[in-house]
Amino acid sequence: MIHLPVTAADLAEALRFAYTLTRSLALIPGIEAAGATVSPEDAQHVRHWVFCDRITPDRSRCTRPADHDGPCDATGGG
Repeated sequence: MIHLPVTAADLAEALRFAYTLTRSLALIPGIEAAGATVSPEDAQHVRHWVFCDRITPDRSRCTRPADHDGPCDATGGG
């Protein structure tokens, strides 16, 4: 588990940053993108999921942002 403190204007900005950072590191062995969460510094027990992570019809995991509109997508086309 690695905690990376970052300053963001709001939750939406923090989620976008975490999504972009995680996607850029996804090819590194040991990175579990589906488990990425964002939380306020003073409430680390309150976690906001970065990725949807639902199982798609082809049995892979959805790579779109959590709470996305429309169908899930295994290719990350969100």
